[in-house]
Amino acid sequence: MNRLSLNSLTLWPASSKACLWALLGAIALVLHSPPVLAQTPATAAAPAAAAPAPDAFILDLSTEVLNIVKSDKAIQAGDTARVMALVDTKVMPHVNFQRMTASAVGRHWRSATPEQQRRLQEEFKLLLVRTYSGALAQVKDQSIVLKPLRANPGDTEVVVRTEIKGRGDPIQLEYRLERSGNGWKVYDFNVLGIWLVEQYRSSFAQEISASGIDGLISKLAERNKGASKA
Repeated sequence: MNRLSLNSLTLWPASSKACLWALLGAIALVLHSPPVLAQTPATAAAPAAAAPAPDAFILDLSTEVLNIVKSDKAIQAGDTARVMALVDTKVMPHVNFQRMTASAVGRHWRSATPEQQRRLQEEFKLLLVRTYSGALAQVKDQSIVLKPLRANPGDTEVVVRTEIKGRGDPIQLEYRLERSGNGWKVYDFNVLGIWLVEQYRSSFAQEISASGIDGLISKLAERNKGASKA
């Protein structure tokens, strides 16, 4: 498969099924949030809830996402504004997006100013959403199957492997998660052997070498602006 280019808003060739399942992985990160429990007065602090198993977290997340995508006509129509609204309200509690962006930018992240880091996260998020939103109409009758979890109870970082089943061959989709408080956060995902962060890191490094961090921000903003007019 070809490496990503900043002159294209796709991670893989358009004909590849992997593009759709990369989309599903990204949207899985943005559409799920756990139920908010009502706060009631208490005379003593309740014991902290144990963190859910990471594979159970991903299964619940993915199942809910499939149901939302199938029932939301605006998302199926590729409504980027609708997807962005869901990102802003749902994704950030469940994804370490700063870590994801920093890993994609690589060693140059440490030399970026706080404002540059903020802009990089903003434009990278928009790039991902615009890349994936148009393919959602293809999500129809798929289901999620968990693969055996290879982790110990005390692990703070794990990989959860899943398989997407539907028409055609199964698609392998993996998530990298980190323990965060009493839960988990996603910081990378893998479709058909390609990790999202690694896929972007090479092109980001090339752009930074050529025109600096501000050049990368400008390039991302340019591609996002062009996509919004498409």
